Amino acid sequence: MVLGSLYLLWSAYGISGFEALSAPGAVPMVTTAVMLLCTGLIFLETLRKSKITAEKLERDILPMPVIVTILAITGYALALKPLGFLPTSFLFLTGLIRYLAKYSLARSALLALLMVAGIYLLFRIVFTVLMPPGIVPEAEVIAWVKSLFVARGN
Repeated sequence: MVLGSLYLLWSAYGISGFEALSAPGAVPMVTTAVMLLCTGLIFLETLRKSKITAEKLERDILPMPVIVTILAITGYALALKPLGFLPTSFLFLTGLIRYLAKYSLARSALLALLMVAGIYLLFRIVFTVLMPPGIVPEAEVIAWVKSLFVARGN
């Protein structure tokens, strides 16, 4: 993890160097520097610990919820481009909420719908961040919603 963090810090530095606090690489450099610091501290703490432990891999390090979450994130990453942000995020959140919180399917879907709608409104509408469109005709939906608020010349 330390070596990976060091590589990511070097990559972040390659974006724009130390030009300015508002430079494109500033946030990635700060983030990866914090990551490097944390992984370094964890590495040092690990070296100080005893080699003999009662920890079990499946119980303490990789319990089933962690494995399921990793698989869900992998599935999300693979489905994002073909399906797009909206359906992929909805399915991802519905599945994980159902599994981790053990809510009913209806409650999980409603929570996922509210979260995706909030994220979409904030990032797509307010900050105008482009999301992978996929199978949802996003441009047509936005145009239709905008047309509802346009004064008609009757």
